[in-house]
Amino acid sequence: MEQKNGLQTANVRNKEKWVYDSSVDHKGRVPLRSSTGVWKASLFIIAIEFSERLSYFGIATSLILYLTKVIHQDLKTAARSVNYWAGFTTLMALFGGFFADAYLGRFNAVLLSSLVYLLALVLLTLSWFAPSLRACDADVCSEPRKVHEIIFFLAIYLIAVGTGGHKPSLESFGADQFDDDHSEERKKKMSYFNWWNFGLCCGLLLGVTVIVYVQDHVNWGVADIILTMVMAFSLLIFIIGRPVYRYRKPTGSPLTPMLQVLVAAIAKRNLPYPSSSSELYEVPKSQKNQGQGRLLCHTEKLKFLDKAAILENEGDSIENQSPWRLATVTKVEEMKLVLNVIPIWVSTLPFGICVAQASTFFIKQGTTLDRRMGNFLIPPATIYSLAAIGMIMSVTIYEKILVPVLRRATGNERGIKILQRIGIGMLFSIATMVVAGLVEKKRLNVVDKEGSSRSMSVFWLAPQFIIIGIGDGFTLVGLQEYFYDQVPDSMRSLGIALYLSVIGAANFLSSVLITIVDHFTEKGGKSWIGKDLNSSRLDNFYWLLAAITAANMCVYVALAKRYPYKNVQRSMAVADCDERSDAVSMA
Repeated sequence: MEQKNGLQTANVRNKEKWVYDSSVDHKGRVPLRSSTGVWKASLFIIAIEFSERLSYFGIATSLILYLTKVIHQDLKTAARSVNYWAGFTTLMALFGGFFADAYLGRFNAVLLSSLVYLLALVLLTLSWFAPSLRACDADVCSEPRKVHEIIFFLAIYLIAVGTGGHKPSLESFGADQFDDDHSEERKKKMSYFNWWNFGLCCGLLLGVTVIVYVQDHVNWGVADIILTMVMAFSLLIFIIGRPVYRYRKPTGSPLTPMLQVLVAAIAKRNLPYPSSSSELYEVPKSQKNQGQGRLLCHTEKLKFLDKAAILENEGDSIENQSPWRLATVTKVEEMKLVLNVIPIWVSTLPFGICVAQASTFFIKQGTTLDRRMGNFLIPPATIYSLAAIGMIMSVTIYEKILVPVLRRATGNERGIKILQRIGIGMLFSIATMVVAGLVEKKRLNVVDKEGSSRSMSVFWLAPQFIIIGIGDGFTLVGLQEYFYDQVPDSMRSLGIALYLSVIGAANFLSSVLITIVDHFTEKGGKSWIGKDLNSSRLDNFYWLLAAITAANMCVYVALAKRYPYKNVQRSMAVADCDERSDAVSMA
């Protein structure tokens, strides 16, 4: 007995000293806990996220203004162009996340995509300063050169490609610095997503204030030079942090094991279910390799897939079984995780459509209002900073006040479940659209009386920006946690990409919705989306979005109540899993 206790004590000490979560250090060895990972590593990662968001939002929030003022697109075309670009940017993350998980590894994916990003910023700078690439030779262009349009769009779509590889890989790489099997590090990881978004919002805040001010009061080219220098410096910082990072080796295509489960389940569809889940095949923890990741408990949902883990002939050697004929319980459960994610992904799209309005119509509304603050003229895109301030307030209050109180009240490590947090933010998005509709209604009344809305302060837009920012602090952070935690461990970059694709797909849907609304309302006599804001009825459009999001909220609540969270196996046998206790820790 003493020998056994001594062995257990040694194992505990060993786990405290070394990190056994499938990660390696920069030399390919098992990481030493004291000198790698956690905040010492993630701060380097948050630093490069700060600079990337500074660049992205410095460009994205002013893009509709550049397209209307320099490229001379009308309002509808410019709004569609911004939505298509934003949609392409976030959907590219699916490809970036896939290649990071399967082939490149997350560190290499971040490094490569950052170089593409840097190249795009250099090209954007040249499109302003190179004489042959400039929009025109005059200060104000009546019509830009075609070559300028080509280079400009090439540069911003290269930024989209760079962001597609950078965003999912970097965020999941940061979360990889925390060991899920270590209680203290697991709690720190829950805080990581909050502080990640705090850094993101600080970058956004500077992007839509300092960078936008330079664009508005100096020129776009000088702003591009600043962004290029900041990105180059932060890339250097990221590389300097290399010795303290924990790395995950790429595991090959995550789609192959899922396809194997599906094929095996179909092949064994006529076999009877075993009387107990303990009869399903699983690799014992004692035989699990360091690189295989965590084992998952069996769940009762989607039982048809369980047939993939049924042993047909117990006398046959398991080593000789084809993976297309026999899958482990963990592989089956990973397939279930992916299928369970799909309805949640779809039900969050209306929230993403609401968020898309902040960087298009909300910004354009600001150009029609009085932007003076004393002798200072606020750039239209700078009003977006209020959304960042709302999100910073939301994240800070949630992390420092709500989480400790909710932990004591619920016994949940997160305070509340991930899907509950997401749902709270979705309620704020409904409120945003209602308030935005009321403000736009007032603005149109002023236009009817005075011929313009210049007498109305731009700060009338403050409530809708702050409310959507507070909602982002709940829903966007919650979606990041959800898509990182609730996908298979081998798909975590792809999981973050799925979160980003919510926003990307929502931008595309926003463009489609604008086209549909324009078509049907024009038949009724007057389009809600006119050539300019004063000839439009955006108030009706905002209220339509509020109604769509409210109806969708009912569907989301029903899905969230029935959602089975990832259930990690803590014991040696499948039958020993306690679904309630383990699922709560993951939720």
